[in-house]
Amino acid sequence: MALKGINAYKKGNLKQEVAQADPHKLTLMLMQGALDRMAYAKGCIERKEFAEKGQHIGRCTAILINLRDTLDLTNNAEVADNLFALYDYMVQRLTDATVQNSVSIMDEVINLMLPIKTAWSQIPEAAKLEAYEAQRQKRQAAV
Repeated sequence: MALKGINAYKKGNLKQEVAQADPHKLTLMLMQGALDRMAYAKGCIERKEFAEKGQHIGRCTAILINLRDTLDLTNNAEVADNLFALYDYMVQRLTDATVQNSVSIMDEVINLMLPIKTAWSQIPEAAKLEAYEAQRQKRQAAV
């Protein structure tokens, strides 16, 4: 019973964090969520909990597809194209991990995601503000 209360608190806390987060923070939260789900799936593979593994990999795949599909392919196209291809590759490897029940493939995808998340978390505040301003101006020009 106490676990239900803790989970409800976590869920409420997460909703509040999402509501207050800027786009940079939301992306960081998605990346961390993907890494968390990969770690859970890896543990499920090790414990032979295949139904739970599928749920975690499915959620992780959805996060990666969301990250891929929200890339701005018009701004800094080379970087965006490379990230798009990398997210696609990670989704494919997660499918392989599901089929093969492979911890080593899970490790591969985790090791691909970690540097992206680390780099994202180190973006300076000034660069974030500049990007938000550029986005705002782009939206205003479109109206």
